[in-house]
Amino acid sequence: MKIDGGCHCGAITYEAEVDPEKTNICHCTDCQKLTGTAFRVTVPAPEDHYRITMGAPKVYIKTGSSGARRAQAFCGECGSHLYATSVGDGPKVYGIRVGTARQRDELVPRRQLWHRSALHWLPEFEGTTIVEEQ
Repeated sequence: MKIDGGCHCGAITYEAEVDPEKTNICHCTDCQKLTGTAFRVTVPAPEDHYRITMGAPKVYIKTGSSGARRAQAFCGECGSHLYATSVGDGPKVYGIRVGTARQRDELVPRRQLWHRSALHWLPEFEGTTIVEEQ
């Protein structure tokens, strides 16, 4: 599926090709803190299927509890989170933030990751596979 989108202020735009069946909800505490809300929804795109078409994001390198480093890309003007990807050499997969895609209504989450960290007051998301940790 071809998608396109960008940040809230329009300074950064992108296009990508994704498999909508791979859309995920992440409940990890890092995603909660980085988004300022209960979870993050992402869809992966391999490096050769993701392209920034305008602007350049700022990048923050986050180190997870496992020691893995992840590049968190966001707009330096409006703060919209755009994607996360691995740091260093090797092929990249971009975890596109679904809320930035124009086609976000079609990107229905199929899996919930780090469910053990899900906030207890969230409703159940029917039809999703639950993964307690990753």
